[in-house]
Amino acid sequence: MNKEQMRKVILKLSEDILRENKDVQNLCIVGIQRRGTILGERISKIIGKIKGRDIPTGSMDITFYRDDLSRIAYQPVARGTDIPFPVDDAQIILVDDVLYTGRTVRAAIDSLLDLGRPQKIELAVLIDRGHRELPIQPQYLGRKVSTSPEEMVEVKVEEIDGKEEVLLLKRGENEF
Repeated sequence: MNKEQMRKVILKLSEDILRENKDVQNLCIVGIQRRGTILGERISKIIGKIKGRDIPTGSMDITFYRDDLSRIAYQPVARGTDIPFPVDDAQIILVDDVLYTGRTVRAAIDSLLDLGRPQKIELAVLIDRGHRELPIQPQYLGRKVSTSPEEMVEVKVEEIDGKEEVLLLKRGENEF
């Protein structure tokens, strides 16, 4: 995807969320660090502009909730969680860039539940690449991309990477 395609998909995700959540009184957006946070902020701005009100937005670092922490890094980098609103009774849209095994989302749900008891948690993802290991599915989906286990989907956003694009990489390309 290029920048314009990403913009359209994020707009579609926002509209889909609004279609299912007409009353946004308790709606809150929580992005999973790093790129899910950026996408969550964009979705929140679009919904807020349409509804004429601010939508509470937060970010979540799931590093220490991962079940593979010892496998990913000797000294993992924690980016911090910032959820400036009460989680209790909130309707939370959890946002991530790529859904793969489902383990990141499971960790995010565990982390959210440690903060309180939301009314509901729904999942919005930009890309679903399949290969689930846990029974987790998005309620709001940008695009589904069929991949092999040897491939990787890489999302780049202006705020972090200096450009907007979604790439499908094979093992050995770039950082993969």
